[in-house]
Amino acid sequence: MNGAPSGFAGHNRISTQALTSTAQAVAADVFGIPAQQIKASWSDDRGLLALRLSLPIGVPSLTRAAREPSLIGGIGGSIWDRTHAAKALILQRVAHLSGSRLSRVDIRITGIRLIEGGRTR
Repeated sequence: MNGAPSGFAGHNRISTQALTSTAQAVAADVFGIPAQQIKASWSDDRGLLALRLSLPIGVPSLTRAAREPSLIGGIGGSIWDRTHAAKALILQRVAHLSGSRLSRVDIRITGIRLIEGGRTR
């Protein structure tokens, strides 16, 4: 070893806004909606970060879902199933991208966006 320090002096901080933007981008990717429609907030959970998301979710029209029953399975299941599955994925991705330690992700569905032809509008 050459005696050089193993790291650099100082510290790094990730701003709340940067964490929020990261969480919004990840949730937008997972749910297929624009990041601007997602609200994210943070709280302390015994030294870890708890993420709260509020967002609309994409669903097919009732007419289309009745006409094509397999459509619900094709988009990932019911609203409940999709939201539940998204929690772990969002937690893992945000933690990986930011280097932050998250304890949980709470998701509140605030409305729906109609899916037409596989895309939300």
